[in-house]
Amino acid sequence: MATYPVLLRLGCFVLALALLWLPLAAPLYLWLRADPNLTSIVTITLLGLLFISLLRIWGKRVHGYRSVFGQYGLVATGRNFREFALGIGLGLGFVFALFSAIALLGWAQWQSTPTLWRWVLEGSLTAIGVGIGEELCFRGWLLDELEQDYNGAIALWVNSVVFAVLHFLKPWSEIIRTFPQFPGLMLLGLILVWARRRTRYRLGQSIGLHAGLVWGYYIINVGNLIEFTGVVPDWVTGVDRNPLAGLMGIGFLGLLALWVRWGSGRLTQAR
Repeated sequence: MATYPVLLRLGCFVLALALLWLPLAAPLYLWLRADPNLTSIVTITLLGLLFISLLRIWGKRVHGYRSVFGQYGLVATGRNFREFALGIGLGLGFVFALFSAIALLGWAQWQSTPTLWRWVLEGSLTAIGVGIGEELCFRGWLLDELEQDYNGAIALWVNSVVFAVLHFLKPWSEIIRTFPQFPGLMLLGLILVWARRRTRYRLGQSIGLHAGLVWGYYIINVGNLIEFTGVVPDWVTGVDRNPLAGLMGIGFLGLLALWVRWGSGRLTQAR
């Protein structure tokens, strides 16, 4: 199977994951459907656990990797943990700098909340889970599969397109309404690949950066720390309060991309 074309390999993996997940997720959905939020949490958690289990088998049996998660950049080293911490700091700093700039321009106002600690704690757990899961999938497994068949540039762009499309699956009317989010997702996908390549394919910085962005947005959005004034249209500040779906957010992402991209080019082909 390792010699199959990449699209066929990816299809086999996704099919195997679906065959494992659906028979378990379907009865859970029927049992918990009265609480959609709990249903989503349980079924997605189950999917993540099955993905990690299948990934271990896939890496050993299909590609013959001795250290499967090491191959995908998930290694327990001091350097990787430091890069994770740096990524967390960059992600949080990016989000708060973006909303601070919007507030300074008079397009939003900061609000106070007595339960901020709750959103900080909840957000940290959610963000780290999302960061590990999505980065292991997109910048770990998927990038590894793509780079076995394609050169660095093609793998970079295909990875980013897949990441953006899978995060943009919604009804057509919503796609049109929230379209500014798509280029933001594309740019974020590029940044996260560059982050992994910059750190010699360790995954710590990518996980940290992704988690920091999710954490910062969770604190501000769920904690209602920002109130937009409506002085400028949503496509400037972000459709549905999403910083990736606005001109300001994309501009800030561009600055982050310049920083992350610097120094990563020479590592594009280094494995």
